[in-house]
Formats: sequence, C-alpha cells, structure tokens
Amino acid sequence: MAHENLSPQNERYDQTHNRPEEAPGGGLTEPVSAPVEAEVAEASRGSAALEITNLVKVFGQQAAVDGVNLTVPRGSFYGLVGRNGAGKTTTLSMATGLLKPTAGQVLVGGLDVWANPLDAKRRVGVLPDGVRLFDKLTGEQLLTYAGRLHGLEKATVAERTRDLLTTMDLTGAAGRKVADYSAGMTKKIALACAMIHAPSLLVLDEPFEAVDPVSASNIQDILKAYVAGGGTVIISSHVMDLVQRLCDHVAIMNAGRILASGTVEQVRGGVSLEERFVELVGGRVVSEGISWLQSS
Repeated sequence: MAHENLSPQNERYDQTHNRPEEAPGGGLTEPVSAPVEAEVAEASRGSAALEITNLVKVFGQQAAVDGVNLTVPRGSFYGLVGRNGAGKTTTLSMATGLLKPTAGQVLVGGLDVWANPLDAKRRVGVLPDGVRLFDKLTGEQLLTYAGRLHGLEKATVAERTRDLLTTMDLTGAAGRKVADYSAGMTKKIALACAMIHAPSLLVLDEPFEAVDPVSASNIQDILKAYVAGGGTVIISSHVMDLVQRLCDHVAIMNAGRILASGTVEQVRGGVSLEERFVELVGGRVVSEGISWLQSS
C-alpha cells in the first residue's frame, strides 16, 4: 500500500478550525520491558508502544478528534477516559488502522500504521467496542480461524487455542457456539482472538462493558499478567474508579482533545481521578432533584 499524505484533506478544515497546542507528554517513563515476541522487541527497542501525533478526524463539518497527541510507553497499562462522545472510540479506531484519519500520524512500535499497515497491525491486538464475531462458530473454531487469519502454523494455532481457552476459563465451552455465550464469555473469547498472535500491544475499547463482576475480575487478572510479561495495554472507559485501580497511566479526553495525560498520580494531582476528571471536563449539574419524584 502506497504511503498517502495525511495532511488535512479538507481545505475548509484549515480555514475554520484552529489547531490546538500540542498536549504535553506527561513525563512518561522509559520503556520497562520487552514486548511479547523477540522479533518485535528487536524492531521496537527504544520506541514507545504507541505514538499519536496531531491526529484529526472530521465528519462533515464536525471534528470528532481535533489534534490529539499521545505517547503510550511500552510495558504500561494505559487508560483513555472521557465522557460518551468524547472521541475515544474514534481515536482508537484510527490508532489501530480501522478508520482513516483526516490528518495526523500513528506509530506502533515506530511503524507508521498507514504507511506500513500490515507490519504495524501484526503488533496489535484489537477488541473494538460492540465487537461483532462469527458467532455461528464454536469458541474453539473462532480462535482457530483468528489464528490462521494471522498466518500462524496449524500446530501453533492449536497449541495457543488450548492455552487461551484454559486461561480464559472457556475450556468447558470450547465446543459451544459463540452465539450461545454470555456477555462475559463473549468478551473473553473476543479478547482471546485479539491475543492469539502474541501482539506487543492490546487496544481494548470498553472491555468491561456489560460484563459481570466475576468475568471482569478474570479479565483484569489476564491483562495484568500480560503487562507483567512485557505487553502494553490501552483501555478506553468512562468508569474512573476502574481506571484508577487498574492503570498506571491515563489520559483524559473531552470534545476530541486530550486535556491531561501522564501517570495516574500525575493526572490525579492529589485528588481522586473522578474529581480531577470532573474538574477538567466540567458539565456537572448540581440539583436538588425533581420535586414530583420525591416521596411525601
């Protein structure tokens, strides 16, 4: 695929939108460990897991993402938080090659996602929000299909499928159609599909939405072990408490822009992440309630 110029394609955009100042990097730390696979480690040594520069996405006359700058250190558990409609899903879709930007650059381990899409995407496992699966397949068949799509050898796929089904506590459901899975089981099999090619970066959009507490705890344990083994995880969420407990880095997004980014402690600034979020984003309505809903 030929490299395309991703400077703003819409002249009107340049005339009607002021580009924001570049967001600070947040004092991010040095890379802490090698990615999951040795060949990725060699190619990515010394680079961030993900670098987003001046990323823009315009739909019609509306800038859904308006000049986002973000650096995700390798080996980190990174949270992207924001209200519904803040631009999180659009940003992550562009970062993983699912949606073409209007402008900007995305590097995964130093590789440009849009100049080298195949090589860059080999390093990424993606769990989109509202993921649609081939749910007429069994869990085992779906994992096998995902592994073969990534070009893995048959024996490797079989071994990794067994390991993932065991890790996700889905061995007993391996022969059942995914259409018959619960919401938590569906999220776990989708996560397994995202991990089967041993990516160095996992990008998960609302991974705990509609998931019961037990399944959520199991998924969290899996992701923590993945990061401890050298991988990098990015999750989007609007649940501040979850991000504060799970992540070591965080970025707060609103109206298509990054308002703050860095370690969780840096962004919190001595208060809870929720308090900091409300302070930056605003919009909270203080009310005494609706009189006719109050019991007499």
